Amino acid sequence: MSTVVRFLVDTTVRTINEFAAGIQTAAPKLLTGVVFLLLAYVGIRLVTGVFRRTLGAIYPDEQGLIVDLGVTVAAVFLWFGAALTLLEILGMGEIAASLGTAAGFVALGVSYALSNMIADTVAGVYLLRDPDFNPGDEVKSDPVTGVVTAIELRKTRFRDGEGRTVVVANRDVEKKWTRLAGVDDASDDPVSDVTDGGEG
Repeated sequence: MSTVVRFLVDTTVRTINEFAAGIQTAAPKLLTGVVFLLLAYVGIRLVTGVFRRTLGAIYPDEQGLIVDLGVTVAAVFLWFGAALTLLEILGMGEIAASLGTAAGFVALGVSYALSNMIADTVAGVYLLRDPDFNPGDEVKSDPVTGVVTAIELRKTRFRDGEGRTVVVANRDVEKKWTRLAGVDDASDDPVSDVTDGGEG
């Protein structure tokens, strides 16, 4: 019985000693990793803040969705790079390399799977930037003719002649649309104020 107890005590002591030695060995790397994370957090906040202000100066307030999208994409890339660097600091360079490669394949697959969503988002950016396509404009698009009530990153909302809200994917709107009348030119003859969009 005493042999079993001695064996358990020796095993426990050896495990504790090895654990303590492992912590002692890893402590400098862990400390470096914590310092890096703090610096990365501050740096990324500064970079995204400057990026947000820069985009905010370029795009007006009503195009805030474009600013939010740009800042989010930049933040994701920066944090992913920081995560890979942290793994390298902690001595897991092979894992970082594998993650980088795997992330490339995953991004390729995701971009293929979300190709329609990406097309809607890109078309939404173009529509938001187009001075001839604004809320309040009467627009004829392929699936609907009506007044634009909202332009979002992935879809545009119209109010048709019967007062119904029609939601159309931005990629479908951007292909071909015609502006019939708008808030600024409501007094003009709608027939003489036709503007084709989506072609340049």
